[in-house]
Amino acid sequence: MAKSNEPFAWSLFAGGGMASAILGPITIVLTGIAVPAGWLSQEKLFDLVHHPLARVYLFALISLSLFHWAHRFRFTLADIGLQRIAGILAVLFYGTAIAGTVFGGWLLLSL
Repeated sequence: MAKSNEPFAWSLFAGGGMASAILGPITIVLTGIAVPAGWLSQEKLFDLVHHPLARVYLFALISLSLFHWAHRFRFTLADIGLQRIAGILAVLFYGTAIAGTVFGGWLLLSL
């Protein structure tokens, strides 16, 4: 049987879906509701983002969500009839997810 990297891509897809479902609402509540409502000051949020565990949290959320998007979008376009360029789509979308992950990691380290 030929070796494939599909299990790795599907695991990133599943991890991204799980991270988005569990960690996404927490982030939305903190940044989209708590700060504008005055429950949490911007300074406290800034201090929270500088904590190393919060950076790991944000890195996981960003990177896994990007890979979830890449996998879902790739297969959506293949399902609507773009199977002929599936390889190009894979390189384009997973490359974008990798670039976004690297940029997000760099940004979190530079804060």
